[in-house]
Amino acid sequence: MKRGSTSWPYAACDFIASGLSWVLFCLVRNHLMVSGPVVSTHEFFDGIIILPFGWVLLFMLTGFYIVSLKRSRLMELVYSLIVTVPGVSIVFFVLLTRGFITDNSLYWSLFGTLFFLQFVLTYVPRVIITSITARKVHRGLLGYRTIIIGSNGLALEIFRKIREERIPSGTILSGYVSVNKVESELFSRNLSYLGDLDELPELIAENMIEEVIIAIEGNEHDTLGKIIGMLHYADVNIRAIPSLKDMLTGRVEQSAIFGTPLLEVSNRVMPAWQSNIKQIMDYFLSLIFLIILSPFVAILAIMIKLSGSGPVIYSQQRIGKNGKPFTIYKLRSMTCDAEMDEPLLSSSSDARVTKIGRVLRRHRLDEIPNLINVLRGEMSLVGPRPERQFFIDQILKKAPHYRRLLKVKPGMTSWGQVKYGYASTVDQMIQRLEYDLLYIENMSLLIDLKIMIYTGLIILNGKGV
Repeated sequence: MKRGSTSWPYAACDFIASGLSWVLFCLVRNHLMVSGPVVSTHEFFDGIIILPFGWVLLFMLTGFYIVSLKRSRLMELVYSLIVTVPGVSIVFFVLLTRGFITDNSLYWSLFGTLFFLQFVLTYVPRVIITSITARKVHRGLLGYRTIIIGSNGLALEIFRKIREERIPSGTILSGYVSVNKVESELFSRNLSYLGDLDELPELIAENMIEEVIIAIEGNEHDTLGKIIGMLHYADVNIRAIPSLKDMLTGRVEQSAIFGTPLLEVSNRVMPAWQSNIKQIMDYFLSLIFLIILSPFVAILAIMIKLSGSGPVIYSQQRIGKNGKPFTIYKLRSMTCDAEMDEPLLSSSSDARVTKIGRVLRRHRLDEIPNLINVLRGEMSLVGPRPERQFFIDQILKKAPHYRRLLKVKPGMTSWGQVKYGYASTVDQMIQRLEYDLLYIENMSLLIDLKIMIYTGLIILNGKGV
């Protein structure tokens, strides 16, 4: 079952429950405030329409709707409390400023009423949904399609532990992948042989795998980097057999009491709430920038057209998140025949760049159409710059860790662009890579804001090249 496919029932129940809690709150408020004004029809319907959307947005921003089949009902309680308390406080502040509550003696009574209604009416349906899902998981009816990488003793041991779980924890084994290209007769009696390591990306796609367990022997550890590199392209959970050191340092996270202890490799580079806000900012700011800059772009388009033949907008295939190709859009800054034979990197003295193109590049105005890619969800305002597959293949030969960059959306600007600038050779691209890897390890909204500020200064100073 695909991750996140169970999120919509939570959102739907939250929406209905939030509207219902507002209706009941208004009834209680009118009953208590016998000497004050009753809730107007306008206020009543405003609350029914606006508040449910506000609550769903709040829970979405905090990552509540990133649903796992292994979701804990205890964490459901804690998380609901953590989000509901500030949410009710915000609602109450708005009600006070609008004069909705005029009797201070009833302040805490009304606050407690709204909190109780909002918490109970949203929490109870969540627990029911989570319990139903958990029951299906424990019966083996739901789970993540999983493969084991490995075919020897450790892999077989993990297989037996999963099969012998007293209560299934959501792992549905689809088969195993051999590291040494040899099918294990002993293992194949219990689990299907899918193929060898070189076929891993194709096997994951063909079998719709959602989770991978790495169970390789000590003498096979030289392949670990290769395995992780190949998995960077796949949207899968990665789990591995923990060592004693992992257990002693507390790196093994286990929420299921009866589940098999495995080390989970997190693919998340930002907290859920920051990631959601970053995405909203991408869509909002890119739309605003497109509207504001559209007259300026029209002028640039005329200048590009008058400077010579060829299209105003230049499109090119780049590689995005999880290795997926997309078409990037830029204002044309080179001659039409700039790449006749094979892809070439540009430099500050590149003869292929037109006169207007040099101005565009210095101020990075040629990248304004990238905003379309941001609106389409293919890029972010801040993130590693996307490259072409031709150059990625060359980079990977020297720096296999480049695959790490493909776990996030590429950006219009990046730490590497700000600190290093344009790269005119593959070696320079690898040097710039270190800054982008540093960005991924420290991703936050504050870092994004700093990068955007520095990018703005570069644009104004004309130091884009």
